Amino acid sequence: MAARIEVRGLDLAFPLYHGHARSLKKRMIASVAGRMGANGRMGEDSRHRVVVQALRDVNFSLTSGERLGLVGGNGAGKTTLLRSLAGIYEPVAGQVRIEGTINALLDASLGMHPELTGRENIRLRGLMQGLGGAAIARLEEDVREFTELGDFLELPLRTYSYGMMVRLGFGMATAIRPQVLLMDEWLLAGDASFMEKALARIGDLVRSAEILVLSTHAVEIVRAWCTRLIWLDQGRVRADGGVGEVLDAYLGHKPPPAPG
Repeated sequence: MAARIEVRGLDLAFPLYHGHARSLKKRMIASVAGRMGANGRMGEDSRHRVVVQALRDVNFSLTSGERLGLVGGNGAGKTTLLRSLAGIYEPVAGQVRIEGTINALLDASLGMHPELTGRENIRLRGLMQGLGGAAIARLEEDVREFTELGDFLELPLRTYSYGMMVRLGFGMATAIRPQVLLMDEWLLAGDASFMEKALARIGDLVRSAEILVLSTHAVEIVRAWCTRLIWLDQGRVRADGGVGEVLDAYLGHKPPPAPG
């Protein structure tokens, strides 16, 4: 079965808990929401809670062979959209439909248990992916060789440094090849020696996936890997089209960096 993504009328909002109380905080939020109007991010849901509208009326579809990049400023909704595609966030309205196996590279520690050893976490990831004994053994060997963590794989994750956690999370996530690959920009950060090795592994993973959805600020990665861009602004799709066209519009809109 060929991979496919269909997103229609996707809305996502996060309630500000305790926002229902009669407090100065609520009055201030309501005041800001009123001034911002229909284009603002604050609103009120059916239960009269103050909410932040993270995504609003997002629509797009992807078929096998497409490589979609998500661009936009911090807080535009890029990572939120990736998490919605991965099934981590449930839409308030609209529909997300994905056909094909999924791998979501969204967080270095996603799905890992700090009290389990590195090796136990690898086995757990394999079981979550529905792998059998022989496939899990191959997964262990692949991750051990790539991460170069050695005997640390026998220690609990809570003893790992952040860099070691990233190596393990990256190694596990990129060892399993899906039809649909969802990737956030945390994968594109790290020390130089690690990234030289990691970028080659990512490249193989990207090429093997039928569909890629990538969130990043790195223009060179967008130009190299993507065939299409969506520019998100305040949770809405501001532009959707070819890489050059959308990237030029986005970069032309961004304010110049502050002097000094």
